[in-house]
Amino acid sequence: MERIRKGDQVVVTAGNNKGKRGIVQSRVDADYVLVDGINLAKKHTKPNPVKGVVGGILNKTMPIHVSNVALYNPETKKSDRVGFKLLENGKKVRIFKSSGKVVGG
Repeated sequence: MERIRKGDQVVVTAGNNKGKRGIVQSRVDADYVLVDGINLAKKHTKPNPVKGVVGGILNKTMPIHVSNVALYNPETKKSDRVGFKLLENGKKVRIFKSSGKVVGG
């Protein structure tokens, strides 16, 4: 079970985007995530009329390592670490380490 998932709101903890918040678009692999509006790079594209691509300079979201992002806690309005807990019914859930409350619930 991953600590950071698609749709989570995260805060960047390291790098040139430190302190910015965004929503995880997808997981690239086990170690990298794509965060909306974070770690943008300029991509120069040539026009291709066959594919319908207009040329120019586009902003492309690049992957960021999961160690450089932390889950955003809306109660404290800060980043928070994630832990796991087994409920009485046997279900495994993610919790915030600071408060012990269930993530997203």
